[in-house]
Amino acid sequence: MFDLIKRLLDLRKFSRWSFQSYKMSKDRFFSNPFPDFTPENAHELVESLKVQKNQKFSAKVYQRWEAVEGKFPYIDKHDYSVYTGTSGLALLKLKKDPNNPENLKEILELIPLKRLKNKRHTFLCGDAGPLAIAAVVHYKLGNHDQTKLVVERLLSMKDDVFNINSDLPNEYLYGRAGYLYAVLFVNKNVHPPPFPDEFIRKIVEIILICGKNEAKAGKFKCPLMYQWHDSYYLGAAHGLSGILYLLLQIKENLMESEMNTLIKPTIDYLSTIRFPSGNYPSSMGRDVDKYVQWCHGAPGFVYLFSQAYKVFGDPKYIQLALDAGEIVWQRGLVRKGYSICHGVSGNAYCFLELYQTTQDEKQLYRAFKFAEWCLDYKKNHEEYPPDRPISLFEGIAGPMYFLLDMLNPVEAKFPGYTL
Repeated sequence: MFDLIKRLLDLRKFSRWSFQSYKMSKDRFFSNPFPDFTPENAHELVESLKVQKNQKFSAKVYQRWEAVEGKFPYIDKHDYSVYTGTSGLALLKLKKDPNNPENLKEILELIPLKRLKNKRHTFLCGDAGPLAIAAVVHYKLGNHDQTKLVVERLLSMKDDVFNINSDLPNEYLYGRAGYLYAVLFVNKNVHPPPFPDEFIRKIVEIILICGKNEAKAGKFKCPLMYQWHDSYYLGAAHGLSGILYLLLQIKENLMESEMNTLIKPTIDYLSTIRFPSGNYPSSMGRDVDKYVQWCHGAPGFVYLFSQAYKVFGDPKYIQLALDAGEIVWQRGLVRKGYSICHGVSGNAYCFLELYQTTQDEKQLYRAFKFAEWCLDYKKNHEEYPPDRPISLFEGIAGPMYFLLDMLNPVEAKFPGYTL
């Protein structure tokens, strides 16, 4: 009887909490106006996307490119970051035309290497991003001496990364994961890869040690945890799901014991802390169900669980990824606007990730519907105008990157996050 009463009280609590939480979150997104996928309403569209023959869509994308490119001169030239500065435009131009020598030379003009101080460590928000992009561009141009010099500059930033007692956090935007991504980005695009496995392995070891120490200090029920700005964040940009996602992408650099006793149990723990809605908290102890964007909430967990399925093969992970994707479909047309970090285009990448993992046409259809939303730009669909309106992660360059990826959805990759 006591157990029954307790369960009824819990249900009442969750029902009241869910209603209040949903009411609050409803203010953050537009109701999805699109009919969901059926084989009948999506067949022609999906087939045209798969064979890259949707000429009407392609024409709209390239028309949008001309408008976006025309805004490039107005970006803040004192900001060199990938996230909000000129290096983000460089990455977009590299996406658009990766092998055109003239375009590659223009990209280098957007990356003022002489003005970087080699102090900020990450790909998205630090000097490591501009250096990594420059290394790849010089390599493509055949500037081997310049490639070597830029790689050496990136290598020279390792001291704080290797110092476990430094103030450097471990997340993507400002921490070790962001530096590791920059190194891996260079290795993927420069041949032979300039950073040896031992170098990568050392970064991985330190990230794992930090995670074990944080989990132990906070007495968490999982073997890994990470802190940033005095909070235990869980999302893609600042938190645990993003760090784990990167580590899963380079499973060859982890030992089997680490995968089974550190990585997998932590992923399993994260699967237990969902809100009743199916969304995920932005940080431990935060019980407000309101964020559905790449940096916080369900979108980051789509990537984590999808990659966990690829690595471990357990169908429970792809189900968790699909469940998180449902939240993105329901609540992903966010009122913050169209951006990659906390907008519709960033959320849309979830469906491309799920499509690549499952080959389910429904996911490709959903990605296209979010792309339609981005193409049909309306000011009243961006209730919070971005501070950096031209940038890759907050402004118009991000949706443009996504739309270019929609032209070849099988090869699409979230910039600065997916290898």
